Amino acid sequence: MKESLIIIPTYNERENIADLIKYIINLPYQFDILVVDDNSPDNTADIVKDLMKVYENRVYIIEREGKLGLGSAYITGFKWALNRNYEYIFEMDADFSHNPDDLCRMIEVARKNKPCMVIGSRYITGVNVINWPIERILMSYFGSVYVRKITGLPVKDTTAGFVCYHNEILRKINFSLIRMKGYGFQIEMKFNVWKMGYKIIEIPIVFTDRKKGTSKMSGGIFKEAILGVIKLKFSSFFKNYNVK
Repeated sequence: MKESLIIIPTYNERENIADLIKYIINLPYQFDILVVDDNSPDNTADIVKDLMKVYENRVYIIEREGKLGLGSAYITGFKWALNRNYEYIFEMDADFSHNPDDLCRMIEVARKNKPCMVIGSRYITGVNVINWPIERILMSYFGSVYVRKITGLPVKDTTAGFVCYHNEILRKINFSLIRMKGYGFQIEMKFNVWKMGYKIIEIPIVFTDRKKGTSKMSGGIFKEAILGVIKLKFSSFFKNYNVK
């Protein structure tokens, strides 16, 4: 069994992806990297493929035909990882908003508490976000409050995209029933893990907004997450979370 894989979805991340891959490769823990690229016009994929020659059997890529959504990118990556029997499978942004050094803390917690989900949380010790405008901080923070109130999900940072799963958890999730595509995907996955009875551990991180490239956040993505939560709660009354 291979130990750890980091899934990084990309769309126009040529300014960040090489530096991020090199940083992760040089961490004291061994993390393999899978980039899921949605046909980036800026040739992000070509940069990754060049690095695959340098870091053979450590860096991989899946190229998709277009922008198919954050959720489907991760599901594609999850299936790839499970087929290769990785034990710990991470989600991570490509733009350095997630500090790669925190991967080491996350894997240590995951090893000690397996099987579990480990979340790099912006809100477990207050609000640890740098360089976001105040309206976006409020939207994100109170969005998580809203999700907790509606669903009962005991997670402070419900839309967090810096996550480690033990493979046992992902093997029990029926990905065909995951409906939300944007940031709502992060809520839906955490809700499923909680309903299945697995331990969820949040550790504090500092989230720093990107310095290079363009954010993929949009009002439509946030709207999907907020409205989808009600449907998620309602459908949970009829779903058996212990059967794939």
